[in-house]
Amino acid sequence: MKEMSAEIFRLLPALEKQAIADLNMQPTAIDDLHRMGNKLGIHLLAKRDDTSSLAMGGNKVRQLEYYLGPAKQGDTDTVLITGAVQSNFVRLCAAAAAKLGWRAVVQLEKRVSKDSASYNESGNVLLNRLLGADVHYFDGGEDEVAADANLDKLAEAERAKGYHPYVVHLGIKHPPLGGLGYAQCAVESSLQLQASNQMPDHVVIPSGSGLTHAGFLVGARAIGWDVPVHGICVRRNADQQRKRICQRVDEINLLLDGAASIVGSDVLVDDSVLAPGYGQMNQEVINAITMSARLEALLLDPVYSGRTMAGLIDLVERGVIAKGESVLFIHTGGLPGIFAYQDELMSSVERVS
Repeated sequence: MKEMSAEIFRLLPALEKQAIADLNMQPTAIDDLHRMGNKLGIHLLAKRDDTSSLAMGGNKVRQLEYYLGPAKQGDTDTVLITGAVQSNFVRLCAAAAAKLGWRAVVQLEKRVSKDSASYNESGNVLLNRLLGADVHYFDGGEDEVAADANLDKLAEAERAKGYHPYVVHLGIKHPPLGGLGYAQCAVESSLQLQASNQMPDHVVIPSGSGLTHAGFLVGARAIGWDVPVHGICVRRNADQQRKRICQRVDEINLLLDGAASIVGSDVLVDDSVLAPGYGQMNQEVINAITMSARLEALLLDPVYSGRTMAGLIDLVERGVIAKGESVLFIHTGGLPGIFAYQDELMSSVERVS
């Protein structure tokens, strides 16, 4: 681990000056998915960020190390965050707070029209409560500006009680500190792939808030790795997401002292499997989740990793990724979400059996 960190900082020295909260984010493995790759006619690898050790893991651990770094430098005793009802970011922020000895106040946004008990009470919602988070709900849906503003009101209420809150702002108007975690991941992945002589022809990654996608792209280009990084849209259409990623790329690159040289054609986003929208499954997502489970015992969630694998499969079927090429799939975790969608998955799995 120390040797890997030293090499990452050598290749991306601007990272070393950033404040980090240690959440025990160790380098994650890259697995060869032989059976699924053979099925698709490609060489398929998976970067297993779903296996990080904090509270069922996922990509948000890398991001939270950088988001919570500044909080560690102050007198923080309470952390606040907002996200969808089944947000993995919210769950892992609550977990990070517990590990750091802080209180967690979380705001769950009702973005998805689901009234089932499994969606509203199990999965990440259950884990939030087990982790001791103070849970609030917000009806603003897709309005991230309003959600952030309401989160700030909650923070003011915490200050009035005598606490010292720190707010993790994820909206587009706030600095994308979490993207630094995926710049680091890109360097880590490159070092692992070079060591095993498996440099891929493509990387496929979820594209939601944009920090995982933009951070990985910036990190790759900063070290001269020119692999195509395909962002699969999980929340916004391709036109909206491309603008978001371009903005986040510029901001993350600035945080890294302009280490990367990136042009517009580097920003690849695809919304072919997005419909009917965020947090709603379609047949392509169901098929991807089922195929991954049955061929590789690889579990994917319905919102991020399942849709991203569906996008990867679609890219192969359309010839964007050619047969025989090698692909690195970034598995971002989110596994508690499987149980929030259990009713739909059970009926769907029976149909594809």
